[in-house]
Amino acid sequence: MGISPTQLLIILAIVALLFGTKKLRNMGGDLGSAVKNFKKEMNQNEQIPEASLTHSISEADSKVDATPVQSSAQKNS
Repeated sequence: MGISPTQLLIILAIVALLFGTKKLRNMGGDLGSAVKNFKKEMNQNEQIPEASLTHSISEADSKVDATPVQSSAQKNS
C-alpha cells in the first residue's frame, strides 16, 4: 500500500502549482547548502585532537567551585 508513481507525479504537480518552480528551486538550494555546511562542521569536529578536548575539560573542572552551599531550608532546621 505504498505510493504509486502516478500518485507521486500528481502530488509533485500540486506542490509545483502551490509554491511555484522558482521557490521550490530556492528551497532545494537552501536545503543543499544547509546539508553541506552541516557535513563540513561534523568533519571539523572529528579533526579536533582528543588531547585538546580533555585539556579543556580538566581546565573547566579546575574553575568550578566545589564548596557546598546550604539552602535556606537547611539553615532553619
